[in-house]
Amino acid sequence: MKLAVELRGAGPGLVMLHGWGLNSAAWSPLLPHLARRFRLALIDLPGHGRNRAAAVTPSLAGWANAIADVAPPGSAWLGWSLGGQVAMAAALAGHDIRRLVLVATTPRFVAAPDWPCGVPAEELAGFAGALARDHDKTVRDFLSLQLRGDARAATLLRTLRALLAESPAPDPAALATGLDILATTDLRAQLPALALPALVLAGERDRLTPAAAGRRLAAALPDGRCRVFAGAAHAPFLTHEEEFAGAVASFLDGTEVAA
Repeated sequence: MKLAVELRGAGPGLVMLHGWGLNSAAWSPLLPHLARRFRLALIDLPGHGRNRAAAVTPSLAGWANAIADVAPPGSAWLGWSLGGQVAMAAALAGHDIRRLVLVATTPRFVAAPDWPCGVPAEELAGFAGALARDHDKTVRDFLSLQLRGDARAATLLRTLRALLAESPAPDPAALATGLDILATTDLRAQLPALALPALVLAGERDRLTPAAAGRRLAAALPDGRCRVFAGAAHAPFLTHEEEFAGAVASFLDGTEVAA
């Protein structure tokens, strides 16, 4: 069974991929800004949202290939956090992708001696252990962590929880796969092969994928550039809707001004 796709708007294609434990409803506040300019393809990650029951190979490559199989060819891909890693994997696999927008994305989620801008391995392992005990609570806790540091965190958290409650809860097996992808993925050595234009958008106060990770990612890409949103945490598209949408649109149109 192929993944479900929701299409909105008109114009050049833009595939939108959410992050771990979430679904495409997270994009809702941003959609009015982008649907006027682009044909949006909202695709829930395997095991999430409307794709909760989809049977897909449980790996980064499996997820990337399954999404590419239903994505409109020649589209740009916008991926948030884990969705950004999926987008990079799809591009590295040679799928027909025009440009990349990588939001709060890192080539390596876990910290290492040569990669200090990551989450400690023990912290991610703690999430994996908590997931096995209570997956619903773990997702709720992860939502809180994504918005921590933002001045409007409490309000945004209520909004995001309400949006996500409208869709089916993610499959626990898919949640475990997503955490495993985050724990084991290291795309740094492959970044020079990502020759297509790429825009990295980061939050100044992001505690999951620090702005430093976004800057390093953009610098390692052959045609990368980075923009950091002041005061934003892990979800800059929720806190800086119009500014975020403008940055995406100007980049996809090829009219962006260097920051």
